[in-house]
Amino acid sequence: MTDQRVSSGRSAYTEPTLICPTGPRPRWRGRTVQRPEGRADRRTVRTGGLLVVVLTAGAYLPSPLYPDYQHLFRYDDLTMTLLFATFALVSGPALLLCGPAADLLGSRPLLRLSVLLAAAGSACFVLADSPAWLFAGRVGQALALGAATGAAQALINRHRSASARVGGPLFASLVFAAGTAAGPAGSGVLAQYAPAPLVTPYLLHLALLVWVWWRLHRTVPGPVAARPALRRWRPARPHIPAALRPLFAVAGLSGFLAWAVVGVYLALVPALLAKTPHGDSPALSGGVLGTVLVCSLLSQLGGARRAAHTAQRLGLGALVASLLLLAATGAASLPATLGSALLAGAGHGLAFSGAARAVDAHTPPGHHAGIGSALYLLFYLGSGTPAVAVGVMTAWTPLTTAVTRLSWAGAALGLIALLTTCTLTTRPSPAQQPPPVVIPSTVAGPGPEPVHISLPPSVSPSLPASVSATRPASSAAPGATGERTGAEPTGAI
Repeated sequence: MTDQRVSSGRSAYTEPTLICPTGPRPRWRGRTVQRPEGRADRRTVRTGGLLVVVLTAGAYLPSPLYPDYQHLFRYDDLTMTLLFATFALVSGPALLLCGPAADLLGSRPLLRLSVLLAAAGSACFVLADSPAWLFAGRVGQALALGAATGAAQALINRHRSASARVGGPLFASLVFAAGTAAGPAGSGVLAQYAPAPLVTPYLLHLALLVWVWWRLHRTVPGPVAARPALRRWRPARPHIPAALRPLFAVAGLSGFLAWAVVGVYLALVPALLAKTPHGDSPALSGGVLGTVLVCSLLSQLGGARRAAHTAQRLGLGALVASLLLLAATGAASLPATLGSALLAGAGHGLAFSGAARAVDAHTPPGHHAGIGSALYLLFYLGSGTPAVAVGVMTAWTPLTTAVTRLSWAGAALGLIALLTTCTLTTRPSPAQQPPPVVIPSTVAGPGPEPVHISLPPSVSPSLPASVSATRPASSAAPGATGERTGAEPTGAI
């Protein structure tokens, strides 16, 4: 309790006085105990990161298992291509719809919906006895990840402490890449050594979803005034502010290319391994794909202290180098392909995290979910496009020829993205220019006129009390007529 006395014209402040009740301390008999705010925020962030890892891992669980499904159900390569395309086609509209909805309704309703959709998708794979079940499972996984991406990103950014060593945007990109690595690696190991290889990975995923649902109920705060907001919500595309659009376009191109290059290796490495002795092992295929994304995680951590545009440039350079190496070898050498895949993983982490951090730093408050979903839509399209392109091209050309042509095209696109990134970062947009600092005069009426000074971003606009910047009134019409521009004087300078 504080004591504050107010007198006429002034307020006198006295030191706070704590009044502690005497007697024994009360015991908490309820099940819910108030925790410190910082600890509650950390638990919320951990839950959001765990949910992204589990959902992303579930979306990539089928990757090492597709050859087994193709052998079991005897479908052709066109059906395989359509399975890859289904995820990109369904997740896009889900991202665009659910991102703005999370900004209005809050994160928890969308996150709960995503867990239910992911459970339905895994259940379809458990019950699969035809390719139709596989398509239904991919639809459920795509809807789940589309509903959760923007909501989870906004939740992490809102509750992540500003003093944390890993910021909210970087943390979100790390958990996204971690789930992408854990999915194929885990399902490959389970398919190789566990019983029921086409069922066990999804049963484990369902158990993890139950745990995530329990943590959502315990640690994620509920929405405020959800029902009125639900009545106001209408489907709408995310609004990108005009000042943010050039930066958003460049970041989206960088992220699209980063995930497209990884998508090339996701489609190529299993096929190349299948041609080697003992290369048809799901554990080996999943382990190689997981290693590529582990390189992405390490590069994200290593580039965390670099500026976002610097990380993008370094990542794009590594991606272009990996594609040139892949195209030069004709995708026929397994050692060269694995080496270029590791280089692509490092470039993916730098370009992907740099793009996400650059957009998040300029996103207006209250729009993180919508703008983040629009950005991740480009990332998802990048991850699915190469697999579809390879599947279509292999209908009339060999696999290595199709990958070589895609590599040359990707290298050209990477050079364009690199030049665009360098141009944008060396020439700041008007939105990045600092506002003019107005130094008011000390005397109203005719006399010295305030001077407008534009300071660079590195200079603090606060000036010492002894500094005065004026110019004669005769040199400016507003000052000569007694007009005053700028802010009202708040004190003598």
